[in-house]
Amino acid sequence: MSEQYEGLSAMICDVETGVCGPAADAAESQAQPIQVLQPAKKVDVYYVTDPICSHCWAIEPVLRRFGHEYGRHVNVKTVMGGLLPGWDGFADRANGIGKAADVAGHWREVGEASRMPIDGSVWVRDPLSSSFPPSKVFLVIQEQDAELAGRFLRKAREAVFAFDRNIADREVLTELVNDLGLNGEAVVEEALSERGEELLNRDIAFARELGVRGFPTLVFVDDDGRGERVVGMRPLQQYADTLQRVMGEDATVRTRALLPLDELLASEGRLFAKEIETYYGIEPGAAEEYVAQHLGSQAYRSKEILGETLFEAA
Repeated sequence: MSEQYEGLSAMICDVETGVCGPAADAAESQAQPIQVLQPAKKVDVYYVTDPICSHCWAIEPVLRRFGHEYGRHVNVKTVMGGLLPGWDGFADRANGIGKAADVAGHWREVGEASRMPIDGSVWVRDPLSSSFPPSKVFLVIQEQDAELAGRFLRKAREAVFAFDRNIADREVLTELVNDLGLNGEAVVEEALSERGEELLNRDIAFARELGVRGFPTLVFVDDDGRGERVVGMRPLQQYADTLQRVMGEDATVRTRALLPLDELLASEGRLFAKEIETYYGIEPGAAEEYVAQHLGSQAYRSKEILGETLFEAA
């Protein structure tokens, strides 16, 4: 230590008063043993889903908030469940779906109820043959980078639900993957090969092992392999309560601060009004005012999509 700092070696700034001065005890300036905080207990959460599951699109606002707020306690692992292998022999009688065109009306109902915009016209104009191609692309990317795979899944859902694009189409998938900075042709080629088939069959089999019968389903599993399934769209508090039970009633669940809006929008790229309302707990219809208050006008763009406001990072 140089001479200019020698007289400061026993100086401290008090964390409670903010006053800086000589240490009350010479021992304060010495290295001291501390009790290291216990690492946060983790629970595996298997999110079983499908790229064209409309209720999975509708629940995205809640799952984003849950993942950010309780992320220190959960390892979320996305599993593809294989919703639509093809139209031969497929029927969803509960929702009145027997052919591709029947999906359009059901999707629009989900979009109107959830306020996560869904067009649905693709099922009449250019119907998807299967949900397997985008599922396989997701899994090929996931093998290399789980975060990037999550970004692909979001882009694919935006494309099919809000922008009415056929995400079973090879060219559309290639474009979406290219937008991630990857080689779209190579990724899609692998996805549509035997390797992609193996990855999807593995996930579908695992979903069955978890006892999953519909999407979305979240399966919370502790270190001993015990846990709970939460099926369908549920409020944030139900996921938080399930996490607490699986961790154990004596465990301390520590939430973490949500991201400020500028960081959230920069990270996500696009957010619908419902997503901002859910994330920050603001009243329905208040997103535009909230964004204007928290972001400069040059930081974002907004436009109407199917009657809902979409905010994009500038």
